[in-house]
Amino acid sequence: MIGAGEPLVFLHGFTGNSKSWSPHIPYFRHEFACISVDLLGHGNSDTPLDPARYRMEKTLTDLAALFDQLGLDKVHLVGYSMGGRVALSFAIHYPKRVLSLTLESASPGIQSADERRARIKSDEALCDLIENEGLDKFIEHWENQPLFATQANLPEDMRSNLRQQRQRNTSRGLVNSLRGLGSGVMPPMWNKLDQVQCPTLLIVGELDEKFSSIALKMAAAMKHVKICIIEGAGHTVHLEKPEQYNDILLKFLQSAQSNGKLR
Repeated sequence: MIGAGEPLVFLHGFTGNSKSWSPHIPYFRHEFACISVDLLGHGNSDTPLDPARYRMEKTLTDLAALFDQLGLDKVHLVGYSMGGRVALSFAIHYPKRVLSLTLESASPGIQSADERRARIKSDEALCDLIENEGLDKFIEHWENQPLFATQANLPEDMRSNLRQQRQRNTSRGLVNSLRGLGSGVMPPMWNKLDQVQCPTLLIVGELDEKFSSIALKMAAAMKHVKICIIEGAGHTVHLEKPEQYNDILLKFLQSAQSNGKLR
């Protein structure tokens, strides 16, 4: 925990870890007690053998237990991509423990059963790649997805740091995370969006057309919500437009902190 004030918890995306947020913590530490978490199978967290241990309901129980251990009754939650799915699920299942919710490039899951089955099949192919050809080969494939095309515009040192963060994960952790917490296996939450009671901020990059569309649909279904579509950014807004991201997030958190609702 770094800083002082109301707890501010950051949840990383798939292949990330708690260090993903290190460049951002100094911006918030003067007003918030900042905590960045290694989700199961990532960073320094455990890597259980059973993929079922990674499922959403277990992940939420883990988070609640961590907050209890740290003595945190209520938190501000920030989640990117996979971490956004976890943050949204936590806000739905533990509404009294969330002061505000920020979702960056996140989704409530896949509505169509056919599309979920297709996603499971696609994720299993990624698992095969990791298990048969190794972590480095998978990371190369992962970084070259169209979803991350805009990361090519990042400075070389930032891209190098990002790759090193991904390489700190383990094959087993990533494989079981895909099999247990992938968007194909998790229950979709579209019909529960109106259950989120806390102030909510949706951040998405203008160039990320898929998640921009998802964010607009989410905003239409949620209460107390604000959406920010960031010009010139893709899927990883906090890396591609860090100063703008930090400014937007801080103003939102200050508003939520001061009166518990959006201004």
